[in-house]
Amino acid sequence: MKKLFALLFVSSLLFVSCVSEPGPPGPPGPSGEDGINILGQVFEAEVDFLAVNGFEELIPFPSNIEVFDTDVVVAYILTDVVDGLDVWEPLPQTLFFGSEILLYGFNYTVGDILFFLDGTVNFNNLSDDFTQNIIFRVAILPADMAEDVNISSMESVMKAMQNREIIQLN
Repeated sequence: MKKLFALLFVSSLLFVSCVSEPGPPGPPGPSGEDGINILGQVFEAEVDFLAVNGFEELIPFPSNIEVFDTDVVVAYILTDVVDGLDVWEPLPQTLFFGSEILLYGFNYTVGDILFFLDGTVNFNNLSDDFTQNIIFRVAILPADMAEDVNISSMESVMKAMQNREIIQLN
């Protein structure tokens, strides 16, 4: 038994001490296929809700943005600017006027996004502050990115997208 332990001890010393300098690098391997860079996209749109357009506006996605069936599209409305910082609220956004309701909503396809007004309030009686020059921000996120992002927070979405450039539509 003592000979076995001695043999194991000596062989482990030899094994550990057999380290040398690395040799020259081998030839480079073949190039791999180009991968797909999956990043979210963001754009802004200014919308006028008028009787002539049925208090809705269809915005085509910018031509440089491709939206897939599996993507998650979220929209935010600019509600205020405080100390030079934009305040964004996720859609749908509901406002209450006494017992009446105004809702800013959206739906989308892979080609466009529709912003609309809904609710019980008479849209014709709304002031221009509620119907004209309304700024929306739209974020298109790959499904796997959206799993780990709090989409109710524009700040979280922008951070996850590494503060991507925002495309202005006007």
